[in-house]
Amino acid sequence: MPEYDVGLRKAFKRNAHLRDYVNKFVTEQHATPEFKMELTRAMSDIDAINVIYPLGDPLFVHIFSTKSVPISYTSIQPPLTGELQVKFGRIMHQVYDKAVYKAPHKDIKEFEENLSKLIDDSTVTVDEPHRERKALFGDVFSEPSVPVTAEEVELVKYHAVQNIILSGPLQPLLRDPYIEDIHCIGHDNVSIVHKIFQAMPTNIKFESMEELDNYVRALSERIGRPASLARPIVDGTLADGSRISLIYADDVSVKGPSFSIRKFSEEPISITQLIEWNSISSKEAAYLWLCLEEGMSVFFCGETASGKTTTMGAVLPFIKYDSKVYTAEDTIEMQVPHKVWQRLATRDFGPEESRVDTFALLKAALRSRPNYIIVGEIRGKEGSVAFQAMQTGHPVLSTFHAASTRKLIQRFTSDPINVPITFIDNLNVAFFQAGIYREGKFLRRTMLIDEIVGFNEALGGIMTRTVFLWNAADDTHVFKGMNNSYILEEKIAVKRGYGDKRKIYDDLELRTKILDEMVARKIFKYVAVEDVLREFQKKGVNGLPFPV
Repeated sequence: MPEYDVGLRKAFKRNAHLRDYVNKFVTEQHATPEFKMELTRAMSDIDAINVIYPLGDPLFVHIFSTKSVPISYTSIQPPLTGELQVKFGRIMHQVYDKAVYKAPHKDIKEFEENLSKLIDDSTVTVDEPHRERKALFGDVFSEPSVPVTAEEVELVKYHAVQNIILSGPLQPLLRDPYIEDIHCIGHDNVSIVHKIFQAMPTNIKFESMEELDNYVRALSERIGRPASLARPIVDGTLADGSRISLIYADDVSVKGPSFSIRKFSEEPISITQLIEWNSISSKEAAYLWLCLEEGMSVFFCGETASGKTTTMGAVLPFIKYDSKVYTAEDTIEMQVPHKVWQRLATRDFGPEESRVDTFALLKAALRSRPNYIIVGEIRGKEGSVAFQAMQTGHPVLSTFHAASTRKLIQRFTSDPINVPITFIDNLNVAFFQAGIYREGKFLRRTMLIDEIVGFNEALGGIMTRTVFLWNAADDTHVFKGMNNSYILEEKIAVKRGYGDKRKIYDDLELRTKILDEMVARKIFKYVAVEDVLREFQKKGVNGLPFPV
């Protein structure tokens, strides 16, 4: 018998299925996996990985690769095999029959309790005398209870909850905090994007196209946006906040129904964590801090999966703690730390007159005079309302698909947004982020930050100024705006009433030091970062928990 570490041995005591899996894995050909309670980013540098980590009993994950074997993700959970799988089908058949006579549940907890009772009513443990279930309406409807062991009935309840109440085969993936994205194209194995180990296949799959078809339809009904041949593409939000996109019809998705889930983090990633990862520099973050503190409008731009939404969420604590914030989103993603927060969401189903798009949400938000308006993503005509909001003095934050300021201006001044080019300078800052591969690793970096200076009538175009630029040669962020920043000197310094506009760079340096000190002290939790920033906003440097 191989020698296992303490972590594995402890987990084995509570989870026989984990012991069976590891014993089989080691016996076949491989080294003993390491057991890790938490993963670190440094693990991405390891050429050959063989790690098991827990998601909470009875779920575990095994990440494995060697120089010759590609990396893979194996979800380990109690299996339903052989005779028990047949029994499970019989038990579920009885449960569904009886459920129609039960009163509707009020919440998830009551749902689980009702389901557990129905399973108990449909089974008999083998150490009890075998009994026949009494018929609800006479003997013609009677059906024998299914004989099970005490261990089997717990396993049946676990899988029943997974399949009926939770998300079925995807539940282990949704529960894994290290997963960013989940993809399924046809009934092949589901693949993921891992926060540390990047893209890889999993052992989770749908056994047939029919099973996948039923699953996708059930998933769309669960989010309140049923997919059909008439409505094959559906976007929505799962119960945990994860963003999902479904494509149902096989003439649209040629390989069969498919879906993509962008995982929701229970706690947003903090700005100090992004600094630690070098996604953004402390000085760039300090610049955004000053911009948001003084009501500048900022658009976070980049391609898909560049991290722009994550960065926008990370900088929200820079907005003054007592501000009134409105968010308008197609799919709920943003988490705003402010007490006065009005969360608005679109409704794209039902009769035409009852639908609400982002355009309507922004118009409604303007009537409430918020201090900040946050738009999840600008795609169409709502962009013109966003610029109208800026013109009336409402700072706006949003994400936008564009790789440069020139492309951003082209898209905003063309169909379907059609913002007059003379209005573009109502936007103060364009922030650009990208996902890049560097030495085989996928990284997210702030590529540049541009200031929108104004419309030049003589040239017939918008003047911009680059204040930060990423240097690919040494992976550093270069500040080009020292004593040369239009937004800092002509906007923020003026609002602060500085006689000497260059004093604003002292404010920038102070905030840079605060962020650097937070990173040095490993203050990475979003709530902890927010607490430090809020106390600084209230009391200045006297409110900081450390000297600067």
